[in-house]
Amino acid sequence: LETACKEDFASKNYTIITSKCKGPNYPATVCCSAFKDFACPFAEVLNDEKNDCASTMFSYINIYGRYPPGIFANMCKEGKEGL
Repeated sequence: LETACKEDFASKNYTIITSKCKGPNYPATVCCSAFKDFACPFAEVLNDEKNDCASTMFSYINIYGRYPPGIFANMCKEGKEGL
């Protein structure tokens, strides 16, 4: 069972992603580097599968950026460990 995320993703500023990663083309290099700039400070909680931080963060990214579902997961790959 997942525990609630202790990081408050509702109150984060997502403009680091939404100002750079824009449709209709969503350039992977731009979008993925913007995503990493945002997410890396929270890597520890995001990579912990016992909480719902990652799904919570992605839902807010999609709300603010109106991105296609799974765009970052499908586009941003850096080896088998992911980002």
